[in-house]
Amino acid sequence: MKDLKYLAAFSIPLICLLSLTLKEYWTWATPVFAFVCIPILEVIFPVDTNNLKPDEADHKLKRKLFDWLLYLNLPIVFGLVLYGLFITKNETLATYEFVGLIFSVGIVLGVNGINVAHELGHRQTTNERFIGKALLLPSFYMHFYIEHNFGHHLHAATPEDPATARYNQSVYSFWLTSTVRQYFSAWKIQNKLLKTNKQSFFSLKNDMFWYVVFQVIYLAAIALAFGITALIFAFFAGIVGFVLLETVNYIEHYGLIRFKTKSGRYERVKEMHSWNSNHVIGRIVLYELTRHSDHHYKSSKKYQVLDCHDESPQMPYGYPTSMVLAMIPPLWFGIMNKRVPREMVVD
Repeated sequence: MKDLKYLAAFSIPLICLLSLTLKEYWTWATPVFAFVCIPILEVIFPVDTNNLKPDEADHKLKRKLFDWLLYLNLPIVFGLVLYGLFITKNETLATYEFVGLIFSVGIVLGVNGINVAHELGHRQTTNERFIGKALLLPSFYMHFYIEHNFGHHLHAATPEDPATARYNQSVYSFWLTSTVRQYFSAWKIQNKLLKTNKQSFFSLKNDMFWYVVFQVIYLAAIALAFGITALIFAFFAGIVGFVLLETVNYIEHYGLIRFKTKSGRYERVKEMHSWNSNHVIGRIVLYELTRHSDHHYKSSKKYQVLDCHDESPQMPYGYPTSMVLAMIPPLWFGIMNKRVPREMVVD
């Protein structure tokens, strides 16, 4: 029964479904649930620092249940997007309802879309990577697959990494710098991959080109099938989705840096270069993303067997709560700056 705890990750899509169905003030139920109710639950439930024993980890790795819990997000995410498009096309909504639905669906795109895509993007099978890339489509963040796997995991906690927030950088500044730099970084990585494989820019192997095509087709199809109002809904829901991702990126490596060795290269990524959180609710809802240190230590490791490392810097709160705190920079700096290892502090 303990393995079924990850069904709680579907609580946000369920609340979103209620938002879409009941409308009125219910349209805001998803953001309230995600950023008020879940943080409260994180405070109530105890922190769990226990790691699986080797035989327990082997058992969990053999269970396909954990994979199917990820795959199910594909029909759920696209089903909610289609439901939202249908509503915005066929019903007259008050402005507050329309905006509420944008945030509700956008949160699903970030949590059950991009977050799950991140997990599947590290898998070795083509089918799993395909599902991961498909989940990035509604948030217009398909380039994340390239930049994250070939850029972020190489450069994490260095100035070269767009997805690492600098000490004393606000989340609002980070949204801009990370979003823009990651996109151009993805193109740079793609061009390098093409040259390595002796392919031209116009090669069919140029995935970045196809990502642009797919995302334009996605928006064009929505405009043609559902109209301009639905297009506006889909466009801004996608933005909410990737801003949510960037907020997570912000807290994952805030203020942490890797030092250069005598050879001039950066030291290898260690457990101390990512913020870890063992708050149970955030761990479950985000498919163990909060055990981020172990993920960077071994990126191929599946979410259900990620470990806690004592040497990792620990967040005082779970990821959902920390995301709320990040929205208030003075409060965030007051809490987190003193937790950044002193040797890493660079103003």
